[in-house]
Amino acid sequence: MDELVSRQMPHSTVAEQAVLGSALIDERCIPGIIEKLKPEDFYLRQNRELFEAICSMFNFSETIDPVTVLEKMKQTGVYDENTSYDYIRQLMMTTPSAANVEEYIGIVRDKALLRQVAETAGAITSMVQEGAATAQEALEAAEQRIFAIRRGRASQGLEHISSVIYTLYDRLSELAANGSAVPGLSTGFSDVDSAISGLNKSDLILLAARPGMGKTSMALNMLLHAGKFSGKAVVYFSLEMSREQLAMRLISNESFVDLKKLITGRLGEDDWDKIAAASASLNQTNILIDDNPMLSVSDMNAKCRRVENLGLVVIDYLQLMTSAGGPGRSGDNRQQIVSDISRALKIMAKELNVPVLCLSQLSRANESRSDKRPMLSDLRESGAIEQDADIVMFLYREGYYDPDTEDRNLAECIIAKNRHGETGTVELQWLPEFTTFASIDRRHEEEY
Repeated sequence: MDELVSRQMPHSTVAEQAVLGSALIDERCIPGIIEKLKPEDFYLRQNRELFEAICSMFNFSETIDPVTVLEKMKQTGVYDENTSYDYIRQLMMTTPSAANVEEYIGIVRDKALLRQVAETAGAITSMVQEGAATAQEALEAAEQRIFAIRRGRASQGLEHISSVIYTLYDRLSELAANGSAVPGLSTGFSDVDSAISGLNKSDLILLAARPGMGKTSMALNMLLHAGKFSGKAVVYFSLEMSREQLAMRLISNESFVDLKKLITGRLGEDDWDKIAAASASLNQTNILIDDNPMLSVSDMNAKCRRVENLGLVVIDYLQLMTSAGGPGRSGDNRQQIVSDISRALKIMAKELNVPVLCLSQLSRANESRSDKRPMLSDLRESGAIEQDADIVMFLYREGYYDPDTEDRNLAECIIAKNRHGETGTVELQWLPEFTTFASIDRRHEEEY
């Protein structure tokens, strides 16, 4: 008998009852309880049903006390004529005090997490024993599920709209209190922020252009701004440039020292002072760089899961990435491989709950047109990328094609797809000596 009891999943009947008893004794405890616990955190069915009734009443701002809760349970069909009244009475009698509700919540939450870990361990063990997955797939599944538990979310499952709305209200309150002009991370360009509402959590943002237009420079601008002002860690995966080249660009960008001087080492006294100041500024950020050219989405996802307080992921660039399916997918056509990668990137953005900015090459289709501004159809191996991305931005500089144009350094950020608003074009200033972009207004302020 003792052995059977010991095989039960972890739970604390006393703590669950104390949480519910505290809610019934003192209604003021309820917001704190609902914020930290979900119905599935209660192991015993009758406790779970009782908590669901309390949550439902709280969402509709109804008065919560033993009488109204019993009435709610009758309406939802979980009231037991023989036991429900006596059980609620017992809860109130046995709960010592609502003052210790935080301790009771902690015990219930801890047991719920242990059950989730046990369930995940069982699922992974089954996967291994059945031989249904490779070692890499099993490892990815294990990491994904443990990460979901750590983030306080179930990896699978349906969620009632009421709890989604409750989370949304929290988000709206946070935005209102913050007073920020945009809900997401700022790109560093005010006009771009206004157009796309900043870089928002779980968004896949695609930045595409022909070679030499400044994709990497634009991405580094955004990375640097987020790294300096968001207070979060930002990660840059470079599949093309080395970490030393990226650091050199960031220093040039931050110090406004000509990149050619940094490359050749022909630096004056003033330049060294500027570089020292820029280096000190960069050292205060939490910018993380990985220049492994053989990364897949699952590799990036695994690395990002281990980063505390992650705010932004930048990938340079999509067409260089290794297929998510590994070497076995080498026989597939390139369009299918890129399709798999773009889908995996969107899933990664949702799972990590951060914006993922991915750079992409364009086909040569625009070169044959009289108006060489890029269009969505110019995306290389385009269909799936266009579909998966929440925002698609193109960079275009007329001076790249026509050196005699009136303003050679005028750049256009063309927003071709935008799930958060309208499409359109934002003008930027290209500063070639520092390989960076600036807002038009900022450039004017510097000149006068």
